Amino acid sequence: MSTNVKRWLLAYAVAAVVFAVLDVVWITTVASRLYESQIGGLLADSPNVAGAVAFYVIFVAGMVHYGVQPNKPDATLRQRVTGAALFGFFTYATWALTGLAVLKDFPLIVALTDIAWGAVACSVVTWLTATLLKPGRARRSTS
Repeated sequence: MSTNVKRWLLAYAVAAVVFAVLDVVWITTVASRLYESQIGGLLADSPNVAGAVAFYVIFVAGMVHYGVQPNKPDATLRQRVTGAALFGFFTYATWALTGLAVLKDFPLIVALTDIAWGAVACSVVTWLTATLLKPGRARRSTS
């Protein structure tokens, strides 16, 4: 396996763990109450696990590609976080604004909150992942 593939897979694994922890905190502290109060009638009794897994697998790949960019050593942290923020903004806006456009009584507050969450979550995950995987970090910590 090439170094680039190994680097990408490591970034994916780190980003997946960071995003999972961050998203669980978000869902349990903010999103579940907001969704229940604003769109409770649209919610399923239980999540579709296959749909959730597919979302996380695909979404984390996008964050790694557009944000973390593990195979672009010259990218600055600012460029990585900006790319991630834009990825999160555009992807969450796609869902939220489509809901606003086609679902009866879809609340603007849910759309705006989701869009903001997408940008913030991707930025934080990318910042943490890129910082943890910064070249030389392993060498410095073992010296």
